[in-house]
Amino acid sequence: MYVNDRRAVRTAARALVVPAALAALAVAAPQAAAHTELDISSPGANAELAGLPPSVTLTFSDAMTQKYAKVAVTSPDGTPAAAGKPQVTGKTVTLALKPTSPPGQYTVGYRVVSADGHPVSGSYTFTVAATTSPTPTPPAKESTSAAAPRAAQKPAPDNPDKETSGATIPVLAGAGALTVAAVGAYAVRRRRAGHGR
Repeated sequence: MYVNDRRAVRTAARALVVPAALAALAVAAPQAAAHTELDISSPGANAELAGLPPSVTLTFSDAMTQKYAKVAVTSPDGTPAAAGKPQVTGKTVTLALKPTSPPGQYTVGYRVVSADGHPVSGSYTFTVAATTSPTPTPPAKESTSAAAPRAAQKPAPDNPDKETSGATIPVLAGAGALTVAAVGAYAVRRRRAGHGR
């Protein structure tokens, strides 16, 4: 009787231990499988921007370590576009960019390690459009603005023929009067000369 009771206790213990162990594994499995991921990137993957942003910002699901945060940005001509080293603040890693970098497609590559030791790596691209310089406006023509005051100061005659004929008539009249006076004086002299004979 005593032996049977001991066997029953062992069997019950085994029956309870196995489910408890499985439950513990089930709870621990999601935590072990949950790796750090990139949650947000700015600029985002495949983004098309009008100008180069001052920095690239990556936000992860876990806090990062400054020592193992590696981020690189490559410009369209293959040269590094970073201005300094990545800066870590909690879950966010920020990398400043050179403002003189050319337009085109940029590649962001990262390899970081979270505070609990999980490494994360990846890459993506974004594009910066070429800036178009504004077309200079041509200077205003001086002739149009200068001609208006000149026209106001010196109006053009309505009929040039009238002005010319008006100036010619007094001259002709004066010449005619002189001719008549000369002919009259000549006639008077002839008459006097005839009476004197």
